[in-house]
Parts: sequence; structure tokens; C-alpha cells
Amino acid sequence: MASYEEVKDIPNHPTKYLFDVRNKNELEETGVLPASINIPLPELEKAFNLPDDDFKKTYGRAKPSIDAEMIFSCKAGGRAARAANLIKTLGFINAKAYAGSWTEWEQKQGK
Repeated sequence: MASYEEVKDIPNHPTKYLFDVRNKNELEETGVLPASINIPLPELEKAFNLPDDDFKKTYGRAKPSIDAEMIFSCKAGGRAARAANLIKTLGFINAKAYAGSWTEWEQKQGK
């Protein structure tokens, strides 16, 4: 599991990825995690099966390598855990969930 401190430090680590798997309307209601890439959970498998060029065009960042460090976040941690497990089944080896997700982030940011 990823910690709040790890997620907060993501902008300082350009080789790490933070994916927010909430739906777009949830992001509009709450805000976004800094340096996160939004791929709603229902679209995740399709996104990670895109060719590298298409992934970059769609999400504005190079597709993660098989061993890239990835953290998944959602609202309260459930979808993040499912996303990390799904990505592992696709062969990616360094995926983990941010258990606290947006709920913890918002509390610790004092908003």
C-alpha cells in the first residue's frame, strides 16, 4: 500500500506514476491529486493495452514500463486496490494502491 507521504512526493519523482481511477464527474466535484493521471477504472484495462503512442496521445505521458512504480488512487481505496490488482494481472510488477485515497488526502490537506 502507498502512503500519503509517497503520494504527496510523486511530483518530485518523474519516473513514478499516480493514477486516479475515479470517474471524471468525481474529479469535478472534489479536485485532483497533484501529478495524477485520470483513467476511470472501467477504462483501465483498455488504456494499458493501447499502443505506446496512443497512450501518450490520450493521457499526456509515456505509457509505464512493466517495472515502473505506479500508485492507484480513488475516493476511499476500494477501486484503487482493484486497479492495482488488475494492472498486476497485465504483467506490471510495481503497482500498489493508496489505501486512504482522496478521502485521506483531503483530510491531510486540511480542505
